[in-house]
Amino acid sequence: MFISNAYAQTAAAGGAESSLMSLLPLVLMFVVLYFIMIRPQMKKQKEMKAMIEALAKGDEVVIAGGVVGRIAKLGDSFLDIEVANGVELQVQRGAVVQVLPKGTFK
Repeated sequence: MFISNAYAQTAAAGGAESSLMSLLPLVLMFVVLYFIMIRPQMKKQKEMKAMIEALAKGDEVVIAGGVVGRIAKLGDSFLDIEVANGVELQVQRGAVVQVLPKGTFK
């Protein structure tokens, strides 16, 4: 009286095709995510690694805290950066954020 009868529906003819179509938005979303986020980040990491490996004595750099200085000594994993006359800071190579053009630091 209060509940209506429920009847089974017939199955759709394209069962395999509809399951592929339901995965298509997920695949497209991953492709867009790769080209917008993952690929540029990988490119930036490659450039940063190349910059850190190419550091040389006398380069003028900015380190992570915003401190500007000139590289006085190079090591395998550490750098000595001269920030003023007679003042040197020892930092890790990864702390270098940017290499400045020659003559920027006086």
